Amino acid sequence: MSNYLTNNEASGRATAKRRRKLWLASGVAGLTGVISLAAVGVAGSAGAVGLDWNTAQVSRDGDQRGDEGRDWDKDNGEDRNKDKDKDKDHERGKEVPCDTDKLIQAIVFANNKNGGVLELAKGCTYNLTRNDYEGNGLPVITEHITLKGEHTTISREATADYFRILNVGAGGHLTIKGLTIKGGQTLELFNSVEPAAVWASYSDSEAIAAQVKAGVPLNQALTARQANPKAGLTATPKVTPKAAPTAKAGVVTPLVEYPEATDGAGILVQPGGSAEILESEVVLNQSGGNGGGVANFGTTKIWHSTVTRNTAFFFGGGVFNAGLLKVEESKIKDNTAIIGGGGISNGAAEIFADDVDGGTVELKKTEITDNETLGFGGGYLDIEGNTTAYETKFVSNTAVLAGGGLAAADSQLNLHNVSVERNSTAGVGGGVAIAFDSAVTFEKSSIKDNTAGFFGGGLFNAGSVTTLRDSEVVGNRAIGPIGVGGGIFNIFGEVNLSKTKVAHNFSTFEPGGVFSFFGDVNVDEKSAITANRPTNCLAIPGGTIENCFA
Repeated sequence: MSNYLTNNEASGRATAKRRRKLWLASGVAGLTGVISLAAVGVAGSAGAVGLDWNTAQVSRDGDQRGDEGRDWDKDNGEDRNKDKDKDKDHERGKEVPCDTDKLIQAIVFANNKNGGVLELAKGCTYNLTRNDYEGNGLPVITEHITLKGEHTTISREATADYFRILNVGAGGHLTIKGLTIKGGQTLELFNSVEPAAVWASYSDSEAIAAQVKAGVPLNQALTARQANPKAGLTATPKVTPKAAPTAKAGVVTPLVEYPEATDGAGILVQPGGSAEILESEVVLNQSGGNGGGVANFGTTKIWHSTVTRNTAFFFGGGVFNAGLLKVEESKIKDNTAIIGGGGISNGAAEIFADDVDGGTVELKKTEITDNETLGFGGGYLDIEGNTTAYETKFVSNTAVLAGGGLAAADSQLNLHNVSVERNSTAGVGGGVAIAFDSAVTFEKSSIKDNTAGFFGGGLFNAGSVTTLRDSEVVGNRAIGPIGVGGGIFNIFGEVNLSKTKVAHNFSTFEPGGVFSFFGDVNVDEKSAITANRPTNCLAIPGGTIENCFA
């Protein structure tokens, strides 16, 4: 569990949670032996013993002892009237010289003096070389503190021990503006495993694909799955997920999720904490857990900022969320997560660690581009959370297993004026993959030019309800050896099309437009399924598609 909890807090936490298999019948094949997590099994330790930022490091007035302390007093006008000085400090901020120790000292002082605004040196790089005992490069933020810069960088020294850059504690509020947060690293040693062994515990994909390759008709393989939908079709995997714990009498499942020690390499926001990332960049951070750039368990706003080239070993290469997250007019690009949510992950499945329910996310005028994952949701992943997106683009993201652009499991998504374009997966749902009782609505949106190796070039819907209103599913492809449903692939679920066009999609086998197996596709009279290759629609036993000509 997290370093940030006392034993009493940890012991009071309920363990009852729902566990699910992910992406049943998702149609991914041939991953065994292709990728090995051994390549990323880097030995390391977050929280190496370093400095403990406490009041013993500073004098009564918040400065370091000795000559440096006297210089600091001089720089900030110690002869001024104290009351006037306090007002001016909160208005224009204290100037912090281009010196890492002075930055640490200024944050300690601000924590002890009910917060403040710190004006960092223009064009300066504050290079962090040491950390406290909990793996933080700077003191934990416990008050309202603003760090303002101009082309200013706070970076971990490349040869230093592993630690994150910033940590916002309960009751703390951090605002950063005009800064680059760079090079945070939190890694931990774990045993390498074959990804196929992990995926086999959560998906029937490989087994179904293997049956089809061996000559079993797809219809027959899917029907066998329908006869016993909860039974895995694979042999016993090398790695078995932890069994779901049973709820204890009188124990209430908590609403708040807590971070692990390696979450959030750039910025960690703890429950009860909040952060605003304004006109800043979070770049080249690497998490040994979730949230390569940012891990939010409290409340975080990202505005006019860029989160790029960050990495997470588990979920959320750019950003991980289990609280309240708002991303507006920002770019989440070129991030990587090993298991899911290359750009953003709202929640985490139980793979290697406990599952984490997603929180609430609002995306507005944001670009989520060129992110990747070996698992689910190349651009965006939502697990047991709620997401609303306006005028947002999911473009050129990649997932090996499912959901090149975005993926959702047991979630609610409302997407308005969004573009899901040119994403890809070797598995299912080149643009979008929806599963496990999710409810998803697209309005005035486009799912266009996405590619899947197997099922659902544009949209893969399993056991969920997906509605497309005033939208289009155009130019998507399912191009693998058993590619089916170039536009839409629906299994055990419901897809509703209202004033929506499904056109010019392609798949290896029919239909190129819409496929439904033991599910319903409802098409109103103002929608059109046309010009798909090789055919427009196919509903095999148990499936229906209204208002469509094959």
